[in-house]
Amino acid sequence: MNEWRLLTHQLRREEDVVTARQRARQVAALIGFDLHEQTRIGTAVSEIARNAFRYAGGGDVSFEIAGQPQHLVAVVADRGPGIADTELVFSGDYVSTSGMGIGLAGARRLMDRLDLETGIDGTTVTLSKRIPPHRTLGNDEVNRLVAGLQRDTTHSPLDELLRQNQELLGAIDEVQLRQLEIQRLNHELEETNRGVLALNAELEDKADSLRQASETKSRFLSHMSHEFRTPLNSIRSLASMLASHLDGPLSAEQQRQVEYIRRGADGLLEMVDDLLDLAKIEAGKVEVHPAELTVAELFSTLRGMFRPLITSDAVVLRFGDASGLPALCTDESRLSQILRNLISNALKFTERGEVEVTAESLPGDRIRIAVRDTGIGIPSEHLSSLFREFVQIMNPLQKSAKGT
Repeated sequence: MNEWRLLTHQLRREEDVVTARQRARQVAALIGFDLHEQTRIGTAVSEIARNAFRYAGGGDVSFEIAGQPQHLVAVVADRGPGIADTELVFSGDYVSTSGMGIGLAGARRLMDRLDLETGIDGTTVTLSKRIPPHRTLGNDEVNRLVAGLQRDTTHSPLDELLRQNQELLGAIDEVQLRQLEIQRLNHELEETNRGVLALNAELEDKADSLRQASETKSRFLSHMSHEFRTPLNSIRSLASMLASHLDGPLSAEQQRQVEYIRRGADGLLEMVDDLLDLAKIEAGKVEVHPAELTVAELFSTLRGMFRPLITSDAVVLRFGDASGLPALCTDESRLSQILRNLISNALKFTERGEVEVTAESLPGDRIRIAVRDTGIGIPSEHLSSLFREFVQIMNPLQKSAKGT
C-alpha cells in the first residue's frame, strides 16, 4: 500500500493558519475534489490549525495520500498541554475562554474521519477524506501533484479572506435556494395532504355504502330463505301425501307428476339452505361448535346419508378405510356440510364410474380428506372461476344439476 507525503506547512504566526487553509484547498483541487469538497476540506484544516496556534502556540500541518481506497490525509500536530475533556469538546457543548470550542466537532462533521491523540506532550489530529474513485493516483501523478504545489504560491491573507467571503455568499445563496425548495415541497405536501383527506373521505363514504349494500343483501337472502322454506315444506308434505295414496290411488301419470313436484321442491329447498348459509357467513353469524370425533364415524354417517340417493348401478360411492386415523377436534356439522357438498357435486357430474372419499394423516397433526370422481372434470381454463359465488360452467349435465 503506497503512501505519499505531499507537503508540510509550519504554524508559527496567525497568518500561517490562513495559509494552511489555502494549501488545503490547493491540494484538494489538484487531486480532483469539487469546489464544495475543497471548501469543506479547507475549512476543517483551518479550524484544527487555528486550535493548534491558539492553544499550543503553533505546530505543523502535513498533507499526504494514504489508505486503500486512497484518502487525502491532513495531520495537524502541536506540542501543547493537550485536551483535558475530549468527550465534552466533541459533544459541541464546550465553550472555551478564548473561543467557541467547536473546531474539533465541526471538523469531524466536515471530513470522513477524524482521529485524535492528545496528552501532556501535545496533540495530533488526523483528518481524512476519501479521494473520488475516478482519481486513483500513482507515482507519476503524485510527483506532478507535488511539483504543482511547489510552483503554486499562496496568496495574501486578504485574498483568502475575499475567497472565504465568496464561499460564504455562495453557501448563503445555496441555503436560500434550498429554503425556497423546502417551501415549495411543503406547499405541494399540503396540497397532497388535502387531496388524501378528500380521497379518504370519499373512500369512507363508499365503504359505508358497500357495507350497507352488503347488509341489505344478507338480510334479503336471509328473509327470502326463511319465507320460501314454509311453502316449500308444505309442497313437499302434500306431494308425499299424494305419493303415499292417503287420499286414494293415483294413475301412473299422476304418480310421475307428483314425483316431479316433490323433486322440484327438494331442489328448491336445497338452494334455499345454500342461500341461508351464505347469508349467515356474510353476516358473520356462523357459529362453530368443536367436538371430538373420528373420521371413521364421519364416513359412516355420510355413507348412510348418500346410500338412498344413489339410484343407478353405473356409479359407485366408495369410502376409504379411516379406522387407524387419530381423532379430530372440529365442528362435525360444518365438516359434514363441506363433504356433503363435494360428494353431491361429484355424484351430480359423474354419469358412470365411481366417487371415492379417502382420508390420510399428514405431518403436524393434520388429516387430509379428498373426494375424487371419474366424472366430466373441470377444464383448466375454468379453474380460476371456481371460488366465485354463483358461477357454474356450461355443460349438458348442468341442466339437471341444481345448486349454488
